[in-house]
Amino acid sequence: MNPTQWLEEYEARLADLKQKSEDLQENFASASATASSRDGAVTVTVGPNGGLQNLQLGHRAVELGAPRLTALILETARIAQKQAAGKVLEVFRPLGEGTEAMSMVMDAIPDDEDVDGDTAFDEIDEPEPEPAPAPPVYRPAATAPQAPRPVRRARPADDEEDENQPW
Repeated sequence: MNPTQWLEEYEARLADLKQKSEDLQENFASASATASSRDGAVTVTVGPNGGLQNLQLGHRAVELGAPRLTALILETARIAQKQAAGKVLEVFRPLGEGTEAMSMVMDAIPDDEDVDGDTAFDEIDEPEPEPAPAPPVYRPAATAPQAPRPVRRARPADDEEDENQPW
């Protein structure tokens, strides 16, 4: 291969790599995912890093009670995070299997067959209701024994001066 062909091939590979890098950046930024609970009480959107971007509570959310609503929010967020992870994986696929970058992404994403984009999921197990907190116990404050007050000596009259205490 002569130097001109080598340079042309190098520039073509460099241009291809630059285009893949630009596509990767653009697609990665848009790799967010949104999941909704089956009953529509909770909708969660997460970014490509799995971070929460939006949480919407439907009208039914207030009827669930705190423990069930908490579990539903966490389950919906988990589904959205799996979807986002699947999208990130697809964004990195053009870099090619077997590359170090692809291995790094594959290692960071949990291996789960449910990263298919399905936003509906079965009813989640309801958590055990939290036990009611024990009522506060009222105990009157104990009165601390008061220390006797120090006895003050009467101040001498102006005409009586104490040389040891000039004030």
